[in-house]
Amino acid sequence: MNKKPAVFFDRDGVLNVDRGYICKPREMTWMPGAIEAIRMLNQAGYWVFVVTNQSGIARGFFTEEAVYDFHEFMAQEVERQGAIIHSFYVCPHHPEGTMEKYSSICNCRKPLPGLIEQACLEWPVDLNGSFLVGDMQRDIDAAKGAGIPGYLFVEGNLYDFVQEILRDK
Repeated sequence: MNKKPAVFFDRDGVLNVDRGYICKPREMTWMPGAIEAIRMLNQAGYWVFVVTNQSGIARGFFTEEAVYDFHEFMAQEVERQGAIIHSFYVCPHHPEGTMEKYSSICNCRKPLPGLIEQACLEWPVDLNGSFLVGDMQRDIDAAKGAGIPGYLFVEGNLYDFVQEILRDK
């Protein structure tokens, strides 16, 4: 496969409305313009990845398998509307977690860039032209650590937000 740029989306607060620790389809509400933004990026030739801290796993709120099932649901919803999320990258760790297996300090938990680096090892990503969209400073810091720009999405329509980023590129 030829290298191409990627867009790394945080999940909660960017692709879906952040309602705390969610991992069931019935709890999911897409952010306005999210699926349209993914479709636009697909058509523009970008890889689309989700990079998400899911400390609910370390805290015992849900299992890793439940999160993977939830991501499969998200991927299928997007695909039904003519778009593709190429892969999901999850950090299940938290240093204060109650589940011993996940109660640790790692390099995949944002603000560290481990999830972005993992995607770049598994996919032919051209970091030139790649960027991240997140809703927290830790997302922006992870992007910076990976050597790509990060954009802070606070509210509004994600399609419009991403379209503005692409216009400035």
